[in-house]
Amino acid sequence: MVPDAQLALVAERIRDAEHPMKVLAAEDNPVFRSMLVSMLTKWGYEPVIASDGNKAWLALQSPDSPRLAILDWMMPGLNGVDICRAVRSSCREPYVYILLLTARNDAGDLVEGMESGADDYLTKPFLAHELRVRLRAGRRILELQEQLLAAREALREQATHDCLTGLLNRGAILETLDKELSRASREGRPLSLLMLDLDRFKQINDAHGHAAGDAVLREAAQRMKAAVRGYDSVGRCGGEEFLIVLPGCDGAGAIAQAERIREIIAAPPVADGSRSIPMTCSIGAASRSLPAVEDADGLLREADLALYRAKDGGRNRVAGAPLPALV
Repeated sequence: MVPDAQLALVAERIRDAEHPMKVLAAEDNPVFRSMLVSMLTKWGYEPVIASDGNKAWLALQSPDSPRLAILDWMMPGLNGVDICRAVRSSCREPYVYILLLTARNDAGDLVEGMESGADDYLTKPFLAHELRVRLRAGRRILELQEQLLAAREALREQATHDCLTGLLNRGAILETLDKELSRASREGRPLSLLMLDLDRFKQINDAHGHAAGDAVLREAAQRMKAAVRGYDSVGRCGGEEFLIVLPGCDGAGAIAQAERIREIIAAPPVADGSRSIPMTCSIGAASRSLPAVEDADGLLREADLALYRAKDGGRNRVAGAPLPALV
């Protein structure tokens, strides 16, 4: 049998061949720089070369900058310690793992280099195998950080989004409404709110089952997201009720947008297996040209009253709320 260590090495080589990791090699000595390029290429990395500290700093500012960096301590322009401090002070994500190279071997130099923000320290001259092992350790740390960031993003998604529809949940859409009201007030722009309710949703559940009801909710969410602008926000408040925040949209624009959403929701019927389930909605619209005169609760109350008017009027329609009298 092939030892596990050999299997892991083969897997690593395959991964490196398919997705070579960029490594910044900042070194002013051309002979040593050429040696670094040769080693990095042989080990399956994609070298990014910088002949001085200023070029190294620019390379780390690029949109697709390297996550691993080998920095010589003494370089023209910014030195390696300067770059370490600049990278750490920027608190950037994703993290950059920095390996500092130097001919200095004094304990005080080691402390200074590590305190500047370097993750590891290698004294010249060094063995190629030692550099390779340290780069591999840095790569493992970066991969662990990627897993942590992915887990954090997954937790954030779970905390702010409805698990069935993928829309913002009640807390997140209400927070968005507060933020947009504050921004509209600062900028003197209008803002509108739509409250949407799927008509006779209980009958869908009773007639077709809760699985079909879930399919209707998911389809309604997709249609709403497709109907709004990129900077609008859509959230599920619970059950079959939704909120749509429309920044920069006045009363007339809100009614027009609500009518467009209503038409998209209504046609075509939702296909659930061999069944075709009709779906309509009622929408209440409330707007503010001067958002500072009302808080979110006032806007929500007006949208809610408008929604009831739409339902009382026969459903599958839009109703607007009048602007409040200014005092």
